Amino acid sequence: MKQISHKIISTVLAFVVLFSTMSFTFSMHFCGDTLVETAMFHKADGCGMEMDKSLNEGCAITNDNCCNDEQLVVDGQDELQLQTAQVSFEQQIFIASFVYSYINLFKGLDNDVPSFLVYKSPLVTSQIFKLDETYLI
Repeated sequence: MKQISHKIISTVLAFVVLFSTMSFTFSMHFCGDTLVETAMFHKADGCGMEMDKSLNEGCAITNDNCCNDEQLVVDGQDELQLQTAQVSFEQQIFIASFVYSYINLFKGLDNDVPSFLVYKSPLVTSQIFKLDETYLI
């Protein structure tokens, strides 16, 4: 379960880095005040009314051109700064000794060590089951 969650988190973070550095453009075509078409990564085709400027069929008579193209450009992050920490020699020695002592702090016992090896059993003077007269069948 832990490995699966690590893979999911790393994939999500990779997509976050990818989409934060990627630039893209939204192209929108308005006919009057109405949004007719939206396109991503290419220009919106439009409604075809701007082609017939002489006829001007779809637009009001007072407006020469009622169609409007707009573009929304979303810029990604262009500069990625890789920061490297400058660690002095004394700090490296401290980190190495801290990690070494921390790892050795949790040195476990062997799993095969029985706890009853040092225990000395008492001498049996009489058999209790015969005294109580209880027998398992």
